Amino acid sequence: MAAEKEETLVEHIEALRSVLIKSLSALAVGILPMFAVAPYIMDALIKIMMPDNDIRLNFFAPLEVFMLQIKMALVLDILVCFPYIAKQVWNFILPALYDHERHFIKSIVLSSSCLFIAGVLFCLFVILPWIMRFGLSFASDHIQAVFGIGNIVSMALWLSVIFGIMFQFPLVCYALICADIVAYETMTSKRAYVVVGILILSGLLTPPDVISQLMMTIPTYGLFEVGLFLARKHMKN
Repeated sequence: MAAEKEETLVEHIEALRSVLIKSLSALAVGILPMFAVAPYIMDALIKIMMPDNDIRLNFFAPLEVFMLQIKMALVLDILVCFPYIAKQVWNFILPALYDHERHFIKSIVLSSSCLFIAGVLFCLFVILPWIMRFGLSFASDHIQAVFGIGNIVSMALWLSVIFGIMFQFPLVCYALICADIVAYETMTSKRAYVVVGILILSGLLTPPDVISQLMMTIPTYGLFEVGLFLARKHMKN
């Protein structure tokens, strides 16, 4: 019996090792083509953020743009390889799940991916252009805007990831209520605490201005209400 358990443990460790090797290999293979397309993605990102403004971005160190392209390539590599990596992880945990657990996790993973993409697109096409227009509104004859490409691209990448994560709110609420971890009545009665929590998170994760914080707080709270609505419908069925 002990030998069988040891053999099973070794098989699990070997399977996990295989998942890690395949995932890292995919990332290693993908990094070069992603580095090749990174400059074009960066140009497209800048055009999305500043569609109506003829502004040239500046860099202040010889290798600043090169390092930004590496950072962009790493992000793109992870995004492109994520489906393959997720499939490897899914194949690893699949044998240990019951049928209803497999169905639930599949739906959660699909919904989470769609919500993350929606959050990134909302940030790119709504939030970031608005932040740029708001910042440029302070320019005058005596005050000219000079933007560094490092700050702009880093802010875009950071906020895109943050909005993708914050858009998971309805899924988290739905899962907590449907799994009986938190009662629906408890969740609805704590709306004020949820608002305060979202405001605190927005203050920590967004640029230090009230407008950016509100631009994250309002849609996030709206998604929280969506999660409550979906949970209520599930409870009625």
